[in-house]
Amino acid sequence: MRPLLRTFLSVAAAVAVMALAFWAYRENYATQQALKDQRAVQREIAELREAIAVQRAEWAFLNRPDRLADLTAAGFDRLGLLPMTPEQFARIGELPVPPPRDPAAPDPAAVVDTTSTGEDG
Repeated sequence: MRPLLRTFLSVAAAVAVMALAFWAYRENYATQQALKDQRAVQREIAELREAIAVQRAEWAFLNRPDRLADLTAAGFDRLGLLPMTPEQFARIGELPVPPPRDPAAPDPAAVVDTTSTGEDG
C-alpha cells in the first residue's frame, strides 16, 4: 500500500504543479494586458492634457485685450454696438426677482408637445 500512496502523492503533486503553472501563466498575461491598458490610458490622458493646453493658449491668444479692442473698433458700426456706460450696470439688489412658482402649475420641463401624432405624412 505504501508504493501506491507514494505514486498517488507524486501524481497529485505533479497535477498541482501543472495547475499552478497554468494559473501563473494566465496571471502573467492578464497582468501584461492590464499594464498595456494602463499605458494606453496614460497616453490618452497626456494627449488630452496637451490638447487642453493648446486650447487654453488659443483662447488666451484670441482674447487679448488689444485684439478685442481692434475687432470691436473695426465692427463697431456694423454690429450696432453701443459704448458702455455706468448706467448699464446694476447692483444685485436692483435686479428684479421672479415671482415664486405656483405649485399647482405644471412643470414646464414635463410639458409634452401633443400636436404631433408621431406619424409621417
